[in-house]
Amino acid sequence: MFCSLEGKTALVTGASRGIGRAIAEELARGGASVVVAYRSGADEAEALAEEIGGRAVQADISDAESARALVERAGDLDILVNNAGVTRDGLLVRMSDEDWTTVIDTNLASCFYTCRAAVRGMMKKRSGSIVNISSIVGIHGNWGQTNYAASKAGIIGFTKALARELGSRNVRANVVVPGYVTTRLTDVLPEEATSAMLENTPLGRLGDPEDVAGAVRFLASDNASFVTGAVLLVDGGLGM
Repeated sequence: MFCSLEGKTALVTGASRGIGRAIAEELARGGASVVVAYRSGADEAEALAEEIGGRAVQADISDAESARALVERAGDLDILVNNAGVTRDGLLVRMSDEDWTTVIDTNLASCFYTCRAAVRGMMKKRSGSIVNISSIVGIHGNWGQTNYAASKAGIIGFTKALARELGSRNVRANVVVPGYVTTRLTDVLPEEATSAMLENTPLGRLGDPEDVAGAVRFLASDNASFVTGAVLLVDGGLGM
């Protein structure tokens, strides 16, 4: 089977809904045993875990100790997908310290915490795949999202450096960059904002969470065994 994940254990953060949920479902479809990590949305996470034959584990990965405990509970990991993220939009001149640190800690520091906890085991067995989820906003920027853009751009630089560190141990680290994808976040956008997105997207539609999930499955699989440090845009051409 192309992109088979049979026999592999995967941890997906922010997996109770949206893109994270689609990723967890896709990895399970590929044969992986999936740990569904969540901070809120316990009922959704538990239902998903039962549906895909995985486990749900609650954690606040913006906290170093909670992230370490999550990875420990997940077990002997072959795949780590960092998808958890939040937004606290607002103009820089009015942005509070809390809105800045909440986004940076949840979106970027969490990647550092989970990767630091997971890589020792991967390096020891000389095998593993890390996929970090960024955003087109981290490449292009966006009005009112200096905190979010900084966190998502940081993920790209972090992952490239990590790929260089881990390559000699056959552990790969890659980034998936979604464009505008249909989720609860985009559902509440004004119609004119959605229209502007579509005008700038050559494929002329918003993405689906499943579009992102397929890219993650490929990068997590042995079919991508010679791919590391890559930044894969799943954006309908928006980032060209």
